[in-house]
Amino acid sequence: MRQNHTQAIMSSKKKVGIIGSGVAGLATAIRLSAKGYAVTVFEKEKELGGKMGILQESGYRFDTGPSLFTQPYLIDEIIKVSQQETSFNYQKMDITCKYFWEDGTCFNAFANKTKLSAELKCVFPEDEILVLERLLKAEQMYNTVGDIFIEKPLHKWSTWFSLKVIKALFKLPQFKINKSMHLVNAKDFKSPKIQQLFDRFATYNGSDPYQAPAILNMIPHLELNQGTFYPNGGLRSIPETLISIGKKMGVEYKVQEAVGQILINNKKVKGLSTSIKDYDFDIVVSNADVLPTYKYLMPGEKQPKKILSQERSSSGIIFYWGIKNTFPDLDLHNIFFSQTYKKEFEAIFKEGKIIDDPTIYVNISSKVDFSDAPEGCENWFVLINAPANNGQDWDTIIKQVRKNTISKLERILGRAIEPHIEFEEILDPRSIENKTSSFQGALYGTSSNNQMAAFLRHRNEHSKIKGLYFCGGSVHPGGGIPLCLNSAQIVSNML
Repeated sequence: MRQNHTQAIMSSKKKVGIIGSGVAGLATAIRLSAKGYAVTVFEKEKELGGKMGILQESGYRFDTGPSLFTQPYLIDEIIKVSQQETSFNYQKMDITCKYFWEDGTCFNAFANKTKLSAELKCVFPEDEILVLERLLKAEQMYNTVGDIFIEKPLHKWSTWFSLKVIKALFKLPQFKINKSMHLVNAKDFKSPKIQQLFDRFATYNGSDPYQAPAILNMIPHLELNQGTFYPNGGLRSIPETLISIGKKMGVEYKVQEAVGQILINNKKVKGLSTSIKDYDFDIVVSNADVLPTYKYLMPGEKQPKKILSQERSSSGIIFYWGIKNTFPDLDLHNIFFSQTYKKEFEAIFKEGKIIDDPTIYVNISSKVDFSDAPEGCENWFVLINAPANNGQDWDTIIKQVRKNTISKLERILGRAIEPHIEFEEILDPRSIENKTSSFQGALYGTSSNNQMAAFLRHRNEHSKIKGLYFCGGSVHPGGGIPLCLNSAQIVSNML
């Protein structure tokens, strides 16, 4: 009798099909399951997790996707919503990031404000008080507009009609939203290096600081005020934790089952057609890139051409290097700046190229988790910002970028690197697109290189088709782990 009763309850639940198992899709599954929906997640690859994969070879372990973890409370919140007993632990890093320049300047961005102030005073010919004031302003900006542009759906009138929002709108002019990030940073700071340091936060969502609106100057708040964190087990532990929670809640996961079509009848979702069979669903949530969702999964429906034609974000060339040596001068997160920063972004967004002196990001998780590399070795995740894939000769580009990257790192660190590379794997815009279905390999969907970028991201609910929703980095509020988790919350709140 109890089994029959349980089956009756399950059959009466509204059924939700989620396309894609990126972090937004996994989080949406948990939130909707907690609300009583029967949820099924479809993933075309053999592993769940979307971009947040794992690579293990020759004793080295790499997180293949995102390497920066901020706002861990968003994961804690999902665990709380799930009401499941789950172990998810993380630690706050003492240094958020270590910065290097060609002239030998090295700067440790400490999470502690006292240490940060002392480091600023020691390294830069800049009044450290100006930097600390800017960080306070970034916090105020985030607290003022974050609730609107990050946690709420922009297309809902209810978002705009509240006292808090009205007060925030009156404060917008003081954030100089009609200017670019760089223009504001150049005005506020004398030191070109400090300007560059603050400009680089545009790359958090794959944008150009010389074009992106100054409202993005609130992003440093996430790293320099709130801090950077490292989850036990690496970034891959985030999707693994969400998958584990979902399984406990009854979420069904179907791997290596690609969705071929969203079934729609009379402007209402009816289900999904996959490589295995057709399924009936009351609600469908696409965690896939919004552009291929329209192009391949619902080709008969009218496409929002203005939204889908927006400039793509940057992509990346990633070298996973097993280094048979240790480099004590490096930390978990490291940035090696280009000497021609503006030309770097012009090349990426206007010419579809990579300059010979690119900015290099090096993540070494074995600095925190020693088991990620053999003893006396390090695992280097080396990222160079790249244009989206438009048919460039990537094999030739990669060969040149690799040469320039090694030369730059050896020059700044004063040590040989290439002889110590005993393992190498490469990810480029083509393979990013093939593995994750991110259109043109863009890491964050569309860029934020204009004043209206926030309003030109695809909404989280289809305006015409009932029961169709969208989450993930290609829709509102944007790319990156925190924003993807926020998109899951937005979709959940809509339902």
